Amino acid sequence: MDTVNAIFIYIFLLLSTLLSYYFLVRKRRRDAKRVAQLPPGSMGWPYVGETLQMYSQDPDVFFAAKEKRYGEIFKSHILGYPCVMLASPEAVKFVLVTHAYLFKPTYPRGKEKMIGPSALFFHQGHYHTHLRKLVQTSLAPETIKKLIPDIESIAIASLDSWVANDGQIINTYNEMKKFSFDVGILFIFGNLDGSHREKLKNNYNIVNKGYNSFPTNIPGTAYHKALLARKRLCKIVNEIIRERKEKRIVKKDLLGHLLNSKDGKGQALTEDQIADNIIGVLFAAQDTTASGLTWILKYLLDNQKLMEDVKAEQKAIYESNTAAGKRSLTWQDTKNMLLTHTLILESLRMASIISFTFREAVVDVEYRGYLIPKGWKVMPLFRNIHHNPEFFSEPKKFDPSRFEVAPKPYSFMPFGNGLHACPGRELAKLEMLILIHHLLTNFRWDLVGSQSGIQYGPFPVPQQGLPARFWKEAKSSTCVK
Repeated sequence: MDTVNAIFIYIFLLLSTLLSYYFLVRKRRRDAKRVAQLPPGSMGWPYVGETLQMYSQDPDVFFAAKEKRYGEIFKSHILGYPCVMLASPEAVKFVLVTHAYLFKPTYPRGKEKMIGPSALFFHQGHYHTHLRKLVQTSLAPETIKKLIPDIESIAIASLDSWVANDGQIINTYNEMKKFSFDVGILFIFGNLDGSHREKLKNNYNIVNKGYNSFPTNIPGTAYHKALLARKRLCKIVNEIIRERKEKRIVKKDLLGHLLNSKDGKGQALTEDQIADNIIGVLFAAQDTTASGLTWILKYLLDNQKLMEDVKAEQKAIYESNTAAGKRSLTWQDTKNMLLTHTLILESLRMASIISFTFREAVVDVEYRGYLIPKGWKVMPLFRNIHHNPEFFSEPKKFDPSRFEVAPKPYSFMPFGNGLHACPGRELAKLEMLILIHHLLTNFRWDLVGSQSGIQYGPFPVPQQGLPARFWKEAKSSTCVK
């Protein structure tokens, strides 16, 4: 009897062990399957994915519909790449900050080729750290505050050119691009002679058109013309470099910092590396700032009470400086433009000019139980977050007062975030403040034609670039049209 009991006990223990092993294996298989699961979403048609669907409508509607259907993480296939899109502050922090080493900065190949392989945007590690320090040094407050008088001169000249022919209709966005380009040239080269400036401007405009075109390198196409203009840009920058070396000109502008830098091994940057980074800075300096300024003018006209309040703030600074005999704005003046600063922040939130950024997974990454495969593009969707009522109440309402209190961390990223955030954000805000100051204290303007609609190229701007007329305002007048 004892032997029979022992056999039963042995069989029971054996079965229990086998069942435990069976359920353990199943659990591990379920866990492995769960870890390897791709996010929900649609990959669209073969090869083209969902690119046509995205560009056949407002991209904001495309991304918002995806988030509503699938949640804050979903997959797609756009611009030739499989992508995972993320629409939460926690996801932004994960990709751009805490686990940034798992994701490398990247752009579509055609755009990388246009800017240049050595540009700051496309690198990690020592090279990126070295370059970023150089750029940040040239953008330190002690440096950019010295640019205020020159930026003012550019702003005043730009505004005066808009009213040269009384009542002329201008494309506001195009004029803002000229303004921001000139500020970019000032930051990079200092006071550059007119010949080099015009050559840079003409060729950059060709490159800029091709940058946003379909990357087909066939003679006659915008992309092919842009590649040729890109080579000419590099040649012009190299000519400026050689002139400085021959004449032993020493300046503290960005080019001066790039020329005089050496890495930890004592290696200087090559002329091609310098040219790539200068062209990259020109791209970063122009369209985004110009788009932001264009939207600010639109939002001011749409909100007349706000217009009056911002104008009163700027008039007070203007009159104080006039009474004190000051000839130009000071750094402290710009710090006193508190309402204007919130106007800029709210405009950047509403317009969300940088709707998303590109990263690429360098290894298989797990996030929230989903797999982000190695080589897939990862796109934190800034606009979706900026327009999420969970983080910004009544997100469709234009309300600068919301920025009197700091927003939730990683919920507001007009200049990106993390190691690859835009290092020129303070310069961009400075030139916006300066232009707004001179605009509101000396000019008035009115829109022409339709005042609704958005066009993408690729940055969102008001329809047709916001056609408008500008007039010089009499000093005694306080009305705003």
